[in-house]
Parts: sequence; structure tokens; C-alpha cells
Amino acid sequence: MMTVKRWTVFAMLVLVAAAPAAYAATEPNFGARTTGDLVELCDPRTDSAMDQAGVNFCHGFTLGAVRVEMQHDLASRSMKLFCLPTPMPSRNAAIAAFVVWARAMPQRLDMPAIDGLFGFLGENFPCGNAG
Repeated sequence: MMTVKRWTVFAMLVLVAAAPAAYAATEPNFGARTTGDLVELCDPRTDSAMDQAGVNFCHGFTLGAVRVEMQHDLASRSMKLFCLPTPMPSRNAAIAAFVVWARAMPQRLDMPAIDGLFGFLGENFPCGNAG
């Protein structure tokens, strides 16, 4: 009986220790082709150099995409995709909310990364009558 209990505890520890590696950022994620790629970069599960590089990429990608879209909005008369509130949420809080939003519906993970990001922003920061 004690042997079975020890093996069960050992197996659980192995599974728990292996779980973060399954979600670690990988080199292909840096292509940011899909929302799933971006989510893996934005939500590090380890302190590895690859995951830290992923967080930096995530912040640069999201900030760059948002700023380009906001400049586009200023230069055109097209409908705005999103309207950020004043005061704006912190970048860390917004990225964490994006990760939760994307994972809530697995089909979102297959969307192009920019479509997922702007979909999240549009749902969470709609323009209403200000757009």
C-alpha cells in the first residue's frame, strides 16, 4: 500500500514539474502568426531566457500594433476598432486580460495574432458613440 502511495506522489510530482515546460515559449512562437503564438509569448510559465525574450517580444508587438492602429485612426475617417479609456489600463494588466480572453475560447487561438489582439481590444474597449 505504501509503495503505491509513493508512486502516486512521485507521478504527480513529475506531472507538475513537466507542466510548465509544455507551455513555454518556443522559437516558432516568435513568428506571431496566430493569437496562440502571441499568448504563449505573453504568458511565460518559466524564468527561462526564451520566456523572458517572449515577454519582451509580446510587449513590443502589442504596443507597436496599438500605436500603429491609433495613428491610422488619426489619419483616416474610418471606423475605429477600439477606444482606449482614460486613464488607460497598465500594459501588464491589459496583456494579462488578453491572455485570459484568448484562452477562454480555444478557437480564438487559431486567429491571426493581430486579429486576436484587435478583437480583444474591440470587445473590451468599444468606441460606442465616440468612434
